[in-house]
Amino acid sequence: MPSSWNLAIKTHAPGGYLGTGLQPGLCSWLGCRIGKLIQILMAMASRALAAWRQLGLVALLPHLLLLLDAAGARQCFWPGQAPEDPGCLSWRVMVEANNARGWRTVPAQCVGYVKGYMTRGQYLRDLAGVMEQASGYADQIAAGAGADPDGLDAWVFDIDDTCLSNLPYYETKQFGAYDPSAFKAWASKEACQGIPPVLGLFMALLDKGFKVFLLSGRDEETLGPCTAGNLEAEGFFGYERLIMRTPEYRGQSSSVFKSAMRKQLVDEGYRIRGNVGDQWSDLQGDCAGDRVFKIPNPMYFVP
Repeated sequence: MPSSWNLAIKTHAPGGYLGTGLQPGLCSWLGCRIGKLIQILMAMASRALAAWRQLGLVALLPHLLLLLDAAGARQCFWPGQAPEDPGCLSWRVMVEANNARGWRTVPAQCVGYVKGYMTRGQYLRDLAGVMEQASGYADQIAAGAGADPDGLDAWVFDIDDTCLSNLPYYETKQFGAYDPSAFKAWASKEACQGIPPVLGLFMALLDKGFKVFLLSGRDEETLGPCTAGNLEAEGFFGYERLIMRTPEYRGQSSSVFKSAMRKQLVDEGYRIRGNVGDQWSDLQGDCAGDRVFKIPNPMYFVP
């Protein structure tokens, strides 16, 4: 897997997250330390100490328990998520469930929350769960009655924030509205990092004999060569075909374009066994596949 992967910020890096001094799981850390202290005191009290010392330690326990309860009950908020605005988690769930649609930017009060979600480990844990489900499903196909030796079992992968991460770009934009010119300049640098759990699934599917198609809404004329180069540099090679947006599909929604491309694959005889993407527009429409796997992405919405 690419050594350049560094989206998961080390939880104990000096200075904390982005130099704020905050550390992930601070509240649980405090609770753990206080709990350890209580365990030590209880152990001391259980030993053959003088009765007055035991009584003194026992007298301290109610105060320590109150402190532990306060540490455990106190909410921890990511930078940018104030205690009076606890709705960012609910907003993210609505995004992933496709109940929140048509939004152009992350709500201002949730920018810090989204940044924390993407960089402090929860995103990678959620992503690992999705990949585990997809891998298990692929194993069932390869081992079961559904496996077909004709070489036409296929998977479709989106590229942006499925295979390649654009987190640094959107982070600098404060998760603002999509800017075609700025994104083109970013993508042209071939600086997008591969996403290791997705690369692992990609390689496993190739090893099992599936045909893998990469389907992207990027413009083929302007971003074709740099996209192919970026993919190869990050370990994504050996796929059947890279499909990108051609002039006749400019101006059409991602859902319409990708539906048309998948239909072409089905017309060629391929059976789309699985479909992996970070946007619901990657996974809906015609010929979506036998199963779809949604990768978390609270950074932006593509219709």
